[in-house]
Amino acid sequence: MPDQVTPRQMVKNLLQGGAPPRPLFLPIVFSHGARIENLPLRSFLANPTKIFNSLRQIRAHLRSDGITCYFDSFLEVEQLGGVVQWEDGDQQESVHWPHAAAGDASDAAPSDDLSHNNRVAVAIDVIRRLKAVVRDDCLLMASVTGPLTLGVLLTIAGTQPVARYRDIVPTALDLGAAVTSGIAKSLVEAGANVIFLREDFIPVLSAEDAAEWSSRLATAINIVRFYEALPVLLLTCSRSINQSSSAIAAQPWDCVVCPIVRGTTAESLRELSSLGPARFGMALPTDTFETGTIAGADLEGSVSGAISELRPSIVTTAGDVPPAADMERLKKVWESIRK
Repeated sequence: MPDQVTPRQMVKNLLQGGAPPRPLFLPIVFSHGARIENLPLRSFLANPTKIFNSLRQIRAHLRSDGITCYFDSFLEVEQLGGVVQWEDGDQQESVHWPHAAAGDASDAAPSDDLSHNNRVAVAIDVIRRLKAVVRDDCLLMASVTGPLTLGVLLTIAGTQPVARYRDIVPTALDLGAAVTSGIAKSLVEAGANVIFLREDFIPVLSAEDAAEWSSRLATAINIVRFYEALPVLLLTCSRSINQSSSAIAAQPWDCVVCPIVRGTTAESLRELSSLGPARFGMALPTDTFETGTIAGADLEGSVSGAISELRPSIVTTAGDVPPAADMERLKKVWESIRK
């Protein structure tokens, strides 16, 4: 029986190149905890006790293969010298780069001491607390932004347009890679079992560009694997995937590559699935789980069909599901995967 194999055993098998008996179901459910605790997201992100308590409640209701210990799209911004602009204490509206006033955001200098990043310290605290109470049937997950997305953010902050990989300032890519690797190392050292490396924007990639990008990601991937945790490359922009799927699929990824399924062409998905069942996953769009939407109609059937055709090792979400997510829809996907 598939459920006789624990998620941690499945991760170990994936790291050795073996396909799991069924896909791991690893939805990213984090900000839902702020709703449980009746806190603005900004306050929630800074409170490890509230995060810990809410995640245990989520775990009791949604017994998927993993629990999201921390998810913040701007976790790396402080490390690069940026400032998050908030609206009403609850919405991360934008990022301000003070150094961009000098004309080049790539002048940012990340600190090697992650203790200066309060939110990284909170994430580490939450992971350690959960590690002490969870069993092998639950993976501890966390997320970091990939170097390509950070490089694009830094380049845009320096007011330079980005349409191609070669438009990104090389020093911005170097900074992004250093921060991605550093934060990933801190999270796996604390006990995380799965690290999502999120790339939210990918410009058009040639074969040479994709090879350079994958080499920049390799350090973070190798660090995560060194700690016997699973690196997952989460690709959330279908347009970018469709433009560059051949170049992406040609890389020797030592991680699971998870493209978002909505908007990604069947041809691109099949191209990426050629990486093999131990190296391919799929990400469901987060609005599928919004309460009151019809996006989840026949969700179980569509997920089951995609699993049967593409044979992913992981089914996740393309980001953090909405705070008011319909947990019953998540549970139905979980039940369909376990059949």
